[in-house]
Amino acid sequence: MISIITLLIVFLLIAVRQVGNVRLQIWQIMLGGAIAVLISLQISPIDALKSINIDIMLFLFGVFTIGQAMEESGYLSNLSYKLFKHAKNLDTLVIFILFGIGILSAILMNDTLAIIGTGVVLSLAKTSSTKPKILLLALAFAVTIGSVMSPIGNPQNLLIALNGNIANPFVNFLKYLAIPTLINLFIAYLMLKLFYRKHFNGSSFIHSPEPIKDKKLFAITQISLLLLVLLILAKIVIVLAGWNVDFKLTYIALIAALPVFCYLPKKPGIIKRIDWTTLVFFAAMFVLMQSVWNSEVIQSAMANAHIDITSTGVIFAGSVMLSQILSNVPLVALYLPMLTHLGVTTPGLMALATGSTIAGNLTILGAASNVIIIQNAEKKGGVTITFREFTSIGIPLTIINVLVYWAYLELIM
Repeated sequence: MISIITLLIVFLLIAVRQVGNVRLQIWQIMLGGAIAVLISLQISPIDALKSINIDIMLFLFGVFTIGQAMEESGYLSNLSYKLFKHAKNLDTLVIFILFGIGILSAILMNDTLAIIGTGVVLSLAKTSSTKPKILLLALAFAVTIGSVMSPIGNPQNLLIALNGNIANPFVNFLKYLAIPTLINLFIAYLMLKLFYRKHFNGSSFIHSPEPIKDKKLFAITQISLLLLVLLILAKIVIVLAGWNVDFKLTYIALIAALPVFCYLPKKPGIIKRIDWTTLVFFAAMFVLMQSVWNSEVIQSAMANAHIDITSTGVIFAGSVMLSQILSNVPLVALYLPMLTHLGVTTPGLMALATGSTIAGNLTILGAASNVIIIQNAEKKGGVTITFREFTSIGIPLTIINVLVYWAYLELIM
């Protein structure tokens, strides 16, 4: 029970973000939770080390390195100008972010777009004199919703595509999830406009390009981004062809970051300035969540509930709620074998992919991409999105999202 109590305290502290006069950051709270379960012997140091997913840590490290180089070279501001110069007011800008970044996240993976996109939207907020929180929330919802419709949109979808016995996963993900995803991206725009209606006043923007800060690093960053896109496309071909090649996302991120690594002797500050605190957050989260799972409280609760875990409604509800506690990738890793063993077909697996992904719209901890965006925004732009600000939009949005996906799955089944 100590692990569960610790997790509840972590949730509470992330919600309030303050103890007395001390302002806490998300990574500090999660690290405190991990230290608490270690000190209270809820998890051994060896099990704690084993629980840390090295692949995810290295993937984030590689993409963080590319993202930092993009920022320091001036590539991010240059890219944001090129992508969004035709957005003349807040309505079109939010729609461009939701649909542009949302669709890209289905190809380049949501965490990648979260890392790169945070700098882009902060630059946009500055040049357009827009409230940064609106654009950051648009980014968070875009990468979460957009990644639903692709087997490579996020790690949990990839897990389902590879281990769920789904014939032609790219076709099936698009067949079951593309249309409701596009509908939900537009619903996210309507929700943002409703909650921030005072800011959607039709005022026109004037975009202007910013100068390149480091021409050599700019060129190197372009090479890294090109490598990243080409390697992800190669990953798509490997999955489509059904080849038994262990081409991990870790390899993609580290190979793509190689040009930047080679430039580090001339600019070592890049490594110093990458988002190390988010890496600390993820390492601590793995430890705390493993401790919670080891307590077997959740397993016992599921067993005593006597519910049909194969029904679409239960899969949706369970994956959305449990993703807040276990995180979506560990949840899918545990839930998927049970569903395939019980003979759940493609629509049920699509419900698992959708629920575990769309859980990211419910709370900050529902998706790794949320944490990446919020931590980066605090570090680079001094912008804080509170737990309450996120959930005030996130809760109703998630409910509507789930209903749209559920209705569509029922319609085409």
